Amino acid sequence: MVLPLGDLQRTRITPFVTYSLIAINVFIFLVEQKLGDEFTLAFAATPYEISHNKDLAQLVPRVENVVVRDNFGRGAQIEQRVRNIEHYPCPIPVRLTLLTSMFLHGSWMHLLGNMLYLWIVGDNVEEVLGSVRFTIVYLACGLVGSLAQIAVNPDSVTPTLGASGAIAGIMGAYVVWFPHNQIRVLLFRFITVMPALLVIGFWIAMQLWLGAGAISGERGDSGGVAYLAHVGGAVTGIFAAFLFLDDARYIKQRNAAAEGWSVYDSIEG
Repeated sequence: MVLPLGDLQRTRITPFVTYSLIAINVFIFLVEQKLGDEFTLAFAATPYEISHNKDLAQLVPRVENVVVRDNFGRGAQIEQRVRNIEHYPCPIPVRLTLLTSMFLHGSWMHLLGNMLYLWIVGDNVEEVLGSVRFTIVYLACGLVGSLAQIAVNPDSVTPTLGASGAIAGIMGAYVVWFPHNQIRVLLFRFITVMPALLVIGFWIAMQLWLGAGAISGERGDSGGVAYLAHVGGAVTGIFAAFLFLDDARYIKQRNAAAEGWSVYDSIEG
């Protein structure tokens, strides 16, 4: 198990947008806990609703293939079972749920995992892009991620939610600009450091592999995880990173010069 804990690369800014996004996501999750599924599912993005511009607002039956075995784990057979997917009326145009779903989460673990990654990489990316461009790139990655998920299975009636696509995009930009940044990780029972290219690059590679499996299996998700949203977000973030590559080089050179000056000053002082 590899759990990132933080990067060692300091920034020269206060990342107000990153902190604000974390605060907004936490606040909305608390609202979800208070208002329940009726709120969460109303503002989640459902591929069928987006592609058909139709609010389902009711229980929708979905046929699923289930592997059934005997008590000894033998004799695997595939049976079709019907599961009702719950929906609630959406108080806004359904296509706007592409935006609202980015700020919803299904559990505390879902929320904390996403916010941890945003906290680790968001400040460095925000320093390169500035507040406005960072916000635009974040939202664009989330939207493209959701659209990628919908494109694979536009008739799916399973609601999708989470900031994973947006944060995957920020991670993609980070690994392009700062591949050698050291990230502190919990590796099984030990805390050590690894380069961002290894930590984040491995995560992106895993999403590509799992996303390809989802496509080949004619499914847009696997085990409740929307891998195609991760892939779409990461690819968008990587594309944005190359657009602003000169900005990243300038920031790195400026910060390196500032650190060099401070070291020299402390020695002489």
